[in-house]
Amino acid sequence: MNTQFSCVGCGKCCTDHHVPLTLAEAAQWAADGGSVVVLTEAFLADGYGVPSEQLTHATRRSHPVISGSAQVWVAITFAAYNAGRCRNLDADNLCRIYERRPLVCRIYPMEINPHIPLRPEAKDCPSESWTQGPDLIVGGQLVDQQLIALIEQSRQADRDDIARKQAICMALGINTTALKGNGFVAYLPEMNAFAEAVARFSDGELPPVADDGWSFRVAGDQATLRLQHAGARLETAESMSYMFIPLQSA
Repeated sequence: MNTQFSCVGCGKCCTDHHVPLTLAEAAQWAADGGSVVVLTEAFLADGYGVPSEQLTHATRRSHPVISGSAQVWVAITFAAYNAGRCRNLDADNLCRIYERRPLVCRIYPMEINPHIPLRPEAKDCPSESWTQGPDLIVGGQLVDQQLIALIEQSRQADRDDIARKQAICMALGINTTALKGNGFVAYLPEMNAFAEAVARFSDGELPPVADDGWSFRVAGDQATLRLQHAGARLETAESMSYMFIPLQSA
């Protein structure tokens, strides 16, 4: 079955969605007066935390770090913080920065992760969006060549930016992560400090990774015991500096 799509301008995709940003986009978002949320998730070097079929993609967009005595790969997402309507959405649901909107906005409704299929029922778009317009997917394959190129551009930015994102996190004191698949850790940094760190590490040499590096915040006994066995450093106390968002019950 083919999938069609045509935007009807409802503005729902621009409301209550924290849009992933490239490093350059995050710098521009902060410069424009917006807020950026930092989301962290990680998995062990032996692959614990990631389904085997997703390991290659997850590794490419992650950075090797240390947690206690464990070797870890951490993925860091900088996202536009949009609680409510996006700050760039006008009264007519038109984007004020349309010509320079983030890559993920250009790619919508497609998914960036190759392991997540497009599911119209999971999107906020009204049903008429999916009954008109050109075909997006034919025979299970994305056919829009421009979207294909933009998706690859976004994935490549994830790979290119990750070491600098890790350095920025270290400069900001961001060093707690969730276990991939178990939850997310979300930080809302002070934007002047964020902009300064981004400017500092946007190019040039990066500092070495800290010896004891990152800590994990997880939910559930199984994940806790597995990480302890691996020698990872764990945090159990509540923190005012971040929010832990579990995907599994404790």
